[in-house]
Amino acid sequence: MAGHSKFKNIMHRKGAQDKKRSAQFSKLSREITVAAKMGTPDPDMNPRLRLAVNNAKSLSMPKDNIQRAIDKAAAAGGEDYEEVRYEGYGPGGVALIVEALTDNRNRTATNVRTAFAKNGGNLGASGAVSHGFERRGQIEYPATAGDEETVLEAAIEAGADDVESGEDGHTVWTDMESLHEVAGALEKALGEPESVKLAWKPNLMVDVAEGDAATLFKLVDALEDDDDVQTVWGNYAVSDEIMEKLG
Repeated sequence: MAGHSKFKNIMHRKGAQDKKRSAQFSKLSREITVAAKMGTPDPDMNPRLRLAVNNAKSLSMPKDNIQRAIDKAAAAGGEDYEEVRYEGYGPGGVALIVEALTDNRNRTATNVRTAFAKNGGNLGASGAVSHGFERRGQIEYPATAGDEETVLEAAIEAGADDVESGEDGHTVWTDMESLHEVAGALEKALGEPESVKLAWKPNLMVDVAEGDAATLFKLVDALEDDDDVQTVWGNYAVSDEIMEKLG
């Protein structure tokens, strides 16, 4: 088990979660609908759906919205979304993985390619960067969940593989197969997490220079603002000093 890590291995800059609520709910609804359509509409019997519903609840998505998203999966003539992954490079050689749910692959590909091209990036072929990442389970807790030692002990008891703690909170890593089991055990020990998801964890981090950081964040924001894009992951680390300069 590892302990403290200054940087979280997630493709979000500080404050990136502060997006418009309607946009968040739209993305969550799409994931819930896809998860329900791929399996049973019962979250207790459908791990992917349970994960999507729990994440929606953690962001205070109303129960009626969640149920409507589930019901859409069974509705005749509803949208058919497919999962698409894009890979490429951003400023400073940062590797990026973009996950999308789309009903129009051409539209999404064009939007993603344009975002890369306009913000110092380069969209690559499938598999261009994913070899530098691991597919892992990720559970996030706020700093208020406990101090580093408390969370570490709870994670060990729950069967997690790794913990990274910092001023912003705690990130617990598990293997994919154990995600739901570990999340359930942690919830009993620490309370409800901020998020539980499958993530792309970088094997190596890239320190981003000040000159590249602002452009990189513009690229990430442009990707995350697209309705079809669900998540953006990357292997970058930006120092607190640079973050403060960028505001």
